[in-house]
Amino acid sequence: MDRINKLLIRYNGRLVGTMALYKNSLAAFEYDKEWLNGGFSISPFSLPLEQRVFIPKPDPFEGLYGVFADSLPDGWGRLLVDRLLLKNKMNPLQISSMDRLAIVGASGMGALSYEPDYHFELSEPTLDLDRIAAECANILETGYSDDMDKLFKLGGSSGGARPKILTEIDGEEWIIKFPSSEDAKNFGEQEYNYSMCAKECGIVMEDTRLFPSKTCSGYFGTRRFDRIAVKNGIMKHIHMISAAGILETSHRIPNLDYTVLMKLTLELTKNFTEIEKLFRMMCFNVFAHNRDDHSKNFTYLYDDDEGAWTLSPAYDLTYSSSIGGEHATCINGNGSNPGMTDILEVAKNIGMKERKAKTIADEIKMIVSEYGKYGIGMKI
Repeated sequence: MDRINKLLIRYNGRLVGTMALYKNSLAAFEYDKEWLNGGFSISPFSLPLEQRVFIPKPDPFEGLYGVFADSLPDGWGRLLVDRLLLKNKMNPLQISSMDRLAIVGASGMGALSYEPDYHFELSEPTLDLDRIAAECANILETGYSDDMDKLFKLGGSSGGARPKILTEIDGEEWIIKFPSSEDAKNFGEQEYNYSMCAKECGIVMEDTRLFPSKTCSGYFGTRRFDRIAVKNGIMKHIHMISAAGILETSHRIPNLDYTVLMKLTLELTKNFTEIEKLFRMMCFNVFAHNRDDHSKNFTYLYDDDEGAWTLSPAYDLTYSSSIGGEHATCINGNGSNPGMTDILEVAKNIGMKERKAKTIADEIKMIVSEYGKYGIGMKI
């Protein structure tokens, strides 16, 4: 694989701009002139719609801007990429961030695609979920699988720590997850129950399903919110950016508070309805003990018809903890033992009426408690 020094960046076929290697390690970016006339800022704070060359910092995204780093697989997806590179006699440590974007090509999450794209010659996978789960477990245990090519094609562009595949079901794009080496075998059922509980709490989520298995209680799946079927089988890709990407901060460092996240959401969306959506998510995360609420688990979507940003549907909701067992995103500065006082203080700081905020929080606390019999872990 020849080192990539220049990439064209496209959005649903339209040229957005050009990325070029600068000082041997930084990915400089410049918008295309036509995009400047009729496009939008793909990262409003870091990359305003201006005719100039943007130079990123080396950290935290290895010389990329956060919006482009969001296109890269991490966790499971990066593991698959590295294993496939090794299989093809390439050293993953010598592959740059721009090289990795070329490997992503048009297969990444969100709407941005990268040219030239680098293709591995891969066989066509079959969708036997139990077989895929077994091979995922094999990679996690040994670092090797006989079906490496198929696993890469199904999940090599995905993010997150757990094994997963990206696949089409009934003409729609879905994500199906499999347990990690640390998960119980019924993890899929647990995440499915969490999704049912979250929806009853008024939290916006995409469709979810529990896919059947002969070896466990099922595999959790959710329809992708960055893909929309438009007509004749054509799939429109939706531009997205995580809170980590837009703030240019690593999600591996727990440095975010919901008060800051609320202000970011209001500044970006200009819509207080989005604040209530985020408030419900915060309450659910507190009462259902979803503490892995880091900055890549909050995403914003751009509607190019409306010219507006919205908070994406919620995702990755399950019983979890972050560093030290605390919330990755603090509630009024409290990550270890947040309660109603902290919740209402966050609401107050963003301008929500206390009575409305308490009504929502009490409702969610009650619903989560009722779902306790399904393994929903309510914080006491």
